[in-house]
Amino acid sequence: MAEKDQRFPLAAGIAHMVDPQVSDLVAGLEPEFLEQVTPVTAELLRFWFQQDFCDVRDLNFHAGQRSAILHVIYAHEVLGARTLSDLYQAAAPEAMLDGGVLGEVTRERNRHPKYAAKMATGTGKTWVLNALLTWQYLNKLATPDDDRFTSNFLIVAPGLIVYDRLLDSFMGREVDGERDFATSDIYQQRDLFVPDNHRTAVFGFLQSSVVTKGDIGRKVTGSGVVAITNWHLLAGVEDENFVDAGVAVEAPGKDVDAKAAVESFFPLTPGINSGNALDVLDRRFARGGPLQFLVDLPDLMVMNDEAHHIHEVRSAGEVTDVEWQKSLLEIAAPKGARFIQMDFSATPFNEVGTGKKKGRQYFPHIVVDFDLTSAMRAGLVKALALDKRKEIAALPLEFRAERDDRGNVTALSQGQRVMLQAGLAKLRILEDQFAKTDPEKHPKLLVICEDTNVTPLVEEFFHETGMGADEVLRVDSGRKAELSQKDWEPIRERLFDVDRHETPRVIVSVLMLREGFDVSNICVVVPLRSSQSSILLEQTVGRGLRLMWRGDETIDELKHETRQRIANGQEPNNYFDVLFVVEHPAFEEFYKDLIDEGLAGSVGDEADKKNPRGDLESVDLKSGYQLFDFEIPVILREANDELKAPSLDPMSLPTSKYPMDFLIRQIGKGDQFASHDQQEGTQYGDYRVEGGILTATGYNDYLSRMTNRITHALGANITKSAAKYKAASQFPILQAHQPLVVGWLDTYIRHRLFGKNFDPHQDENWRVLMVDDVAQHIAGVFATKLTELQQSVSAAEAEVRHLLLSEVHTIPVRSTSCVEVNKCIYPKLPIPTNKGGLERRFILWAEKDSKVEAFCKIHEHRHQVMRRPYLKADGMPAQYSPDFIVRTDDSIFVVETKAQSALSDENVRRKERAALAWVEQINRLQPHLRMDVSWSYVLLGEEFVKNWESKGMRASEALEMARLRRPDESGQTMMF
Repeated sequence: MAEKDQRFPLAAGIAHMVDPQVSDLVAGLEPEFLEQVTPVTAELLRFWFQQDFCDVRDLNFHAGQRSAILHVIYAHEVLGARTLSDLYQAAAPEAMLDGGVLGEVTRERNRHPKYAAKMATGTGKTWVLNALLTWQYLNKLATPDDDRFTSNFLIVAPGLIVYDRLLDSFMGREVDGERDFATSDIYQQRDLFVPDNHRTAVFGFLQSSVVTKGDIGRKVTGSGVVAITNWHLLAGVEDENFVDAGVAVEAPGKDVDAKAAVESFFPLTPGINSGNALDVLDRRFARGGPLQFLVDLPDLMVMNDEAHHIHEVRSAGEVTDVEWQKSLLEIAAPKGARFIQMDFSATPFNEVGTGKKKGRQYFPHIVVDFDLTSAMRAGLVKALALDKRKEIAALPLEFRAERDDRGNVTALSQGQRVMLQAGLAKLRILEDQFAKTDPEKHPKLLVICEDTNVTPLVEEFFHETGMGADEVLRVDSGRKAELSQKDWEPIRERLFDVDRHETPRVIVSVLMLREGFDVSNICVVVPLRSSQSSILLEQTVGRGLRLMWRGDETIDELKHETRQRIANGQEPNNYFDVLFVVEHPAFEEFYKDLIDEGLAGSVGDEADKKNPRGDLESVDLKSGYQLFDFEIPVILREANDELKAPSLDPMSLPTSKYPMDFLIRQIGKGDQFASHDQQEGTQYGDYRVEGGILTATGYNDYLSRMTNRITHALGANITKSAAKYKAASQFPILQAHQPLVVGWLDTYIRHRLFGKNFDPHQDENWRVLMVDDVAQHIAGVFATKLTELQQSVSAAEAEVRHLLLSEVHTIPVRSTSCVEVNKCIYPKLPIPTNKGGLERRFILWAEKDSKVEAFCKIHEHRHQVMRRPYLKADGMPAQYSPDFIVRTDDSIFVVETKAQSALSDENVRRKERAALAWVEQINRLQPHLRMDVSWSYVLLGEEFVKNWESKGMRASEALEMARLRRPDESGQTMMF
């Protein structure tokens, strides 16, 4: 058995069962496990991983994320493991015979479903967490009695940085004290996480059910809870800096009163009396608090982010759980298999032993291993290069700061100062060169110090080099203690937004940023720390691993070359997505495995003389480019009828015949209700709209859903029957006017519905709006009025916006793979390094044709105005960019060049039809709206170009001959 299989037997066993079926899932076939999971799970797996769905999204799960999601779901649903022992028996029974494994997996602490994902830093653990939460919730919603699923979640962060990041992910970023859900990860990436028919349910659940650590057990939620906390809450302590919890500090230098600090945590002082015994106080404090609330939940899925913090403490041969793990065991105790534990970590191991006997003891429940090696090979994180300058190699071994006899830090050591100078020199080189490629990219230097006494000295060092106050950002718990929450918040916002701004250039921190600092532009790391812990070293490097450059094929090609050179033991010849670590010789052993596997390299003094961009040039618009520019019409509205925006006075609508006071008395109070009409099958409380379950858990949620209902199918009955719903959907669509409808609905409900003012928030009065007859009345009066108001007016002319090709000022070109041109807005055009012969031939052919006035090669990612949608052969929508645009005195040709073998491909034919429809749409415009020329689409095969160019035909003549025509186009016949 391979060494990796021995270390992670569960991951290997599940991979053996799942991996052979993945290709069928991606291809849209029906692998066996799709029949073994629930219908909801099967729908999600197709949506997440089937190629047809992936093709229409800009972002998708990578192979490591896919494995993590599939392995957990397979273990939980197909293998049906209810304990860790069950999982071993199903996936890796032979591993239970290894020393100590049987005893470990049968322990009381492992008698519930338990999974761990080992994923390298920077490879998107949070996205896997989001997907698994969606999977559990939607299954619980569909089958409430299935105890494999839950709608209660506890997400545990290792510290405040990750805690804040998780709040951003699920609740959205904080703007003026309020969190904006539209900025949350799960909403912004909704095309990836949630199928369209489930979005109302998932987003409504998250908006009503996510609670912060201070609101656990206090805030009333809907049909479940997503409680987000840091582990310190479960351990009974505060994070990083407990003085923030209420201990007053009048001056930065004042000592904290120990008695006041203790009293801030404990409601009573422990004593020898039975009433004040510690165990009694613990139970009394927990009763009615967050811990007890979690204990009392009927089921729960706990997700531990950066779960290496769970590790046990081994002292004198005795194993002791850390405090927050004890809390998790207490929460799990009454739930049995209805408690699911999901751990995420790049380093899921405990370090055992010391010195040469030092080793790693991995978690026994690792079901997937996507390590740093795999991530680097796949190009999902930056390549790693150790900056081994001669002056650093010659450093004396004092990598710690200088201290006095009492251990107080007095100054940076000479070795530290040289390392900082080296890091700053590398940063300046990257800044200068990357600005020429993309002015929006701002590389950063991260310095990680040994403790908070060193960070002010590092900050002072950079100021001495001439850096301004805004160019250096110091982030540590000591700094946080100096500032009020009001002053600290802007620093936190600056920190997490560094990718988009030129300053700060340097970030100085301690271990506070070793986890959860998810930015992409860290390109240089200088670690000034004393710890030789493998976990801390890997977490430190992990801060800079996230990719800075994405989606540009030219740069991706250069990055691939970098990985190849490092694998061959050569220095990189470009620095796109290379992380430079200015490392001290004392810590080189940490990188040995990566270097041996060809995944990390080193650079010396000569590296500073290289161009970080390799042979990549930024080609700007040339002088006089206006002669060769193209005006691309973007049709906002064709010359057809348009709907006039409706105008409605909510106060003129009829009132409800149902008295408000009567309804409030009948509804009463409570979290949820449901009622069923046996004759019509109408259900309210939980009711169906457009195939999705609608559970309004708040007034704002109700407004949103009622608006959606009215604008999608005015007058539709609220019914469980899809057939009845479809039959009742008889009114026109008004989706364009949804914001207006929301405002009118709110005014109508508050001031007109019941003939007097109505406060939906008072005593949860909004619940009366859920009564079927009231909902029908509201929908009915709005449907009737809005339908009357829809009037058509004729537009005199199409509404067209024009975009110039020259609005893309710069394109990337590799100097070793390009063609110099004259009749173009750019002086050079790129061609593919592989199989670029056809494009080169066409460029030169057009260049020497005097009838070609201008042409340009379309850059797929920058000239987005030229991207065209089309339907693939399997019916899925997709987009593509044509290769060229060419202008003569009376025509514009949109040109696609293809190898001869690809011409008969069905998807190529579909692109033809879509592009032909586009140019025909342009040709219907008035001449002055389309540059006073006709537009055509041309598909050129390789043999056609070679044949007619060799016979002396002009490129313009060949384009006219080969342009696509409808079969019934008058006076034209097809030659081929």
